[in-house]
Amino acid sequence: NSRGAPSLLKDTVPIPEFSASGPFEGHDLLRRGFTSVKNELLPSHPLELTEKNFQLNQDKTNFATLRNIQGLHAPLKLQMEFRAVKQVQRLPFLHSSNIALDTLRGNDECISFEDILNDPSQSEVMGEPHMMMEYKLGLL
Repeated sequence: NSRGAPSLLKDTVPIPEFSASGPFEGHDLLRRGFTSVKNELLPSHPLELTEKNFQLNQDKTNFATLRNIQGLHAPLKLQMEFRAVKQVQRLPFLHSSNIALDTLRGNDECISFEDILNDPSQSEVMGEPHMMMEYKLGLL
């Protein structure tokens, strides 16, 4: 298999957009909003990038603190555990809560936005299980 292991870890199936494609395609205001070159170049708010990368920045800070306190082995061991836990997933058509990753990060006792408003039963991304598995395995 020339695609390698990362292609086996995909959890989503791309959904084609139902719009006209080609030189006469119009801009869809309902889905994409108004066009602006400034919005494409810069974030709409100064805190947007910080909020988008919050977990990454928090992990970097925690790893730096661990390295200063316990040495190089502690953040390396924790990163290895993060990678191992991220690879374990449920079937692509089932919701995965990643409780092991939350436990490693210490977020298992916190109630956040995703815990309340990320109910899998209300998800709009439910597809055909056979097609999603074939796509994940590279058969489709």
